[in-house]
Amino acid sequence: MILFPLPFSLFIGFLGAWFMSRYAYRFGLLDIPNDRSSHNLPTPRGGGLGILAAFVISSLLINLPLVIWLPAAILALVSFFDDKLDLTPKTRLIFQFAAALVVVGFALIQNSEFNIQNLPLLVLVLALSIYVVGTANFYNFMDGINGIAGITGAVGFALLGLFAQFYTSSPTAGLSAFCISVACIGFLPFNVPRARVFMGDVGSILLGFVFASYVVILSRGLTDFLVLAGFLSTFYADALTTLYVRKTGGERLSQAHRRHLYQLFANQKKVPHWKVSVCYGSIQAIIGLVLLSLRPMGLRVIVPFELAMIVGWWLVMTGVRKNVEKQFPD
Repeated sequence: MILFPLPFSLFIGFLGAWFMSRYAYRFGLLDIPNDRSSHNLPTPRGGGLGILAAFVISSLLINLPLVIWLPAAILALVSFFDDKLDLTPKTRLIFQFAAALVVVGFALIQNSEFNIQNLPLLVLVLALSIYVVGTANFYNFMDGINGIAGITGAVGFALLGLFAQFYTSSPTAGLSAFCISVACIGFLPFNVPRARVFMGDVGSILLGFVFASYVVILSRGLTDFLVLAGFLSTFYADALTTLYVRKTGGERLSQAHRRHLYQLFANQKKVPHWKVSVCYGSIQAIIGLVLLSLRPMGLRVIVPFELAMIVGWWLVMTGVRKNVEKQFPD
């Protein structure tokens, strides 16, 4: 019974993507390409609905605490109906922060010893909530080409599950992470190499929010937090460097763009989407496995490794970005 949720989640992730690929147009859920898009044809969206269903049902099957999965599910549904509800960015942020505060509050109550550099409780709650909301939106920003959100989700949540199995006494959270990972795998045949359906905000916001929530829930200190957050380092690196480049370039951050590194490869250099997505997932898997192996060594090893990783990412991504933008101006 304990392993039943895994094949079930795989099937539900597959079924949800299949259903939306066939019937999304009936609900007006079509992604119409514009000059900032990385695709050329109208494509059904909302395929992440199957990942949401797999997350909710598997949570019920394994008795995951309601306070963990319900805020994420509500937020994903709000994201799914965003176009119909016509929510402003401020209203979306209110929903996101409300959900994050619930999960962060639960995590800190469950683990009263968790702290980062002895921060005051209010500051810690606010910082972790900003991290959860920021990750949800970063994940959404990064869902721009075929396969990238699904592959990274499969890798990132599998790493979370491995961490839970090896280093915590939270087998339920670990099993839930594995369920999300296989649900992403179930979604992928409809999104890569050719996209018959897009994940949509219902999937990308859900994956980012739940990932960050599990980072907070599974952490027992700064070492764990750095290791766990590192399981999504490719997305953080791309999103943060892009924000910096755009901000220093005087761009309005709310303006649509195609300046993420993965977009430069897919759009300017015409690298097939699936190759870019597999590359991101492979790099993330390598980084994650290294972090898992280094975790017993503590901060004295983790901090230098992550600093070196940040510097390396910055140098490589800055150089590649300049080269691509010079050769292929948008």
